[in-house]
Amino acid sequence: MRQTNPKSGRTRQIKLSGIAVSPGIGIGPIHEAVEPQLTITRQKISAVDIAAETARLEEAVAQSRKQLTKLRGKLAALPEDSQTEIGPLIDAYLLMLGTSRLMRGIRRRVADTLNTAEAAVLDESEAQAAAILAVPDDDNASRARRAEEVLEIGRRLLRNLTRQPFRSFANLPQGAVLMAETLRPADAALIDPARFAGIVTAEGGSDGHTAVMLRALGIPALLGVHGLLEAARAGATAIVDAQSGTLTLNPTERSLGHATQSLTEFARGQRELARLRRLASVTRDHVAIDLQANLELPFELPMIAQSGATGIGLMRTEFMFMNRETLPDEDAQAELYRTVVEAMDGEPVTIRVLDWGSEKEIEAMAAAGFAPDTSEINPALGLRGIRVLLRHPQLLRTQLAAILRAGAAGPVRVLLPMISTTAELAKVRAIYLESWDDLHERGMRMADQLPPLGIMIETPAAALGAQHLARFAEFFAIGTNDLTMYTLAADRSLSASTGLYDPLDPTVLRLIHLTVTAANIGHIPVSICGELAGRPLVAPLLAGLGLRQFSMHGAAIPRVKKAIRMVSMDGCIRLANLALEAESAAHVHALIEQHS
Repeated sequence: MRQTNPKSGRTRQIKLSGIAVSPGIGIGPIHEAVEPQLTITRQKISAVDIAAETARLEEAVAQSRKQLTKLRGKLAALPEDSQTEIGPLIDAYLLMLGTSRLMRGIRRRVADTLNTAEAAVLDESEAQAAAILAVPDDDNASRARRAEEVLEIGRRLLRNLTRQPFRSFANLPQGAVLMAETLRPADAALIDPARFAGIVTAEGGSDGHTAVMLRALGIPALLGVHGLLEAARAGATAIVDAQSGTLTLNPTERSLGHATQSLTEFARGQRELARLRRLASVTRDHVAIDLQANLELPFELPMIAQSGATGIGLMRTEFMFMNRETLPDEDAQAELYRTVVEAMDGEPVTIRVLDWGSEKEIEAMAAAGFAPDTSEINPALGLRGIRVLLRHPQLLRTQLAAILRAGAAGPVRVLLPMISTTAELAKVRAIYLESWDDLHERGMRMADQLPPLGIMIETPAAALGAQHLARFAEFFAIGTNDLTMYTLAADRSLSASTGLYDPLDPTVLRLIHLTVTAANIGHIPVSICGELAGRPLVAPLLAGLGLRQFSMHGAAIPRVKKAIRMVSMDGCIRLANLALEAESAAHVHALIEQHS
């Protein structure tokens, strides 16, 4: 509810909190872009009407494809980074409008249950989204994005079936702060970054497609601002502070002055980070720390190139197996891996083989007969990662052959997930050598030498057995997300208020230190590639634990580099020694605060 000062009659300043998803400061009049309400009428059809109802559905599909293709063409007007973020998502939407499980399910509902096309679209899209979200998985963000993709296609089909209008931003004034209850990814694709000072929504979070796209557009943005729609008045001045996660409505002159100063400082800081991309990642006493990037989807490559990354420390390959009916063959995989390797222009690329388990819904895997025989009660402790691949070695052979072929284009490394024993590693190495020999016999182009074969350290068993594993692996990559989960018996999805999941728990740090020590004894490289690697305040601690290679989201690299360049290794080692002796994660957090 808007508050007014009874003496002056002026609207009071109001501060609201939200989730900062795209950094910066924006100042301007706030205006709402209302999404027209979608109204669906449910009714049954008769059997003789199935053909006509199916024709209506196909017409809506064709119209949706036409709209998305047109939207794809409009991306040329956006910055290159924005194009590379948004384009692949639109391509994914177009694929779902083809021979996807979603469309098969919708058509089946029309024919079998005599539902109207509208009811079939609504019920099937909601059912598939709910099924995706219900699967137990430690990657909640990925599941939420996949569910949102399904719902987005459903909404588009419904608007075209009912001929109800889509949201438009055309009538909002230049320089406005865009306000909405929620923003869909397709809405974000329509936003001109030069048109708006900032964006705020009442719903949303930091992990969805909308957040990713807003970051690409570079507009200061806050999502999930509680009380926004009740407090904001159209045309009122607003300050979007996406540094602190604060929205100020009806700011005082003093607040406006502070915001203007913050805007200037932010611009200066951005210029400083841009200069950092060209500087070496070294401590004050000249100890080099190699900063590489994680790659989840190919559209992140331009951002990685601009981040100053010295390679890709973790390329996830699960995306190649998703949203398709059949598994990608060796040629398709080799071509994609080669594209990534060539894009890195001589910098190393570490490619992790498929990390899949029964908790991850990959239709092509199930169709190929690779799903578990029975439902797993606890998928995190079941057949996943290398355990699945060793059970289906042809799947592993195909992927290893594709990676080896991509090695002809530049330096690659092969990374194995969920290795816990030397026996598992020995079995994979045998298959790896067989794949190398087979490709030679087939006359395929490859690197001159066999690329290094390394393992993820993401279970306590692997960390405790690291000294033995180091005799068979050629490098380690510590995955702190899973290592924390398995060590503390706590899932990442648990609320932070529980205090149960924290990668800075001393027990986790001791396992990291144990792994680094084992790698050093075995004379093999070791990196860290979990979420912890991208925290600037934690960088001195990780360096003090002996880590010299971090892999993180590309956007985090300049800030982590800045943190590294401000410290000496002596101070980092002292911090690490104190953290290893700490009693709790809270104690470690306090030590980091004192050091910063």
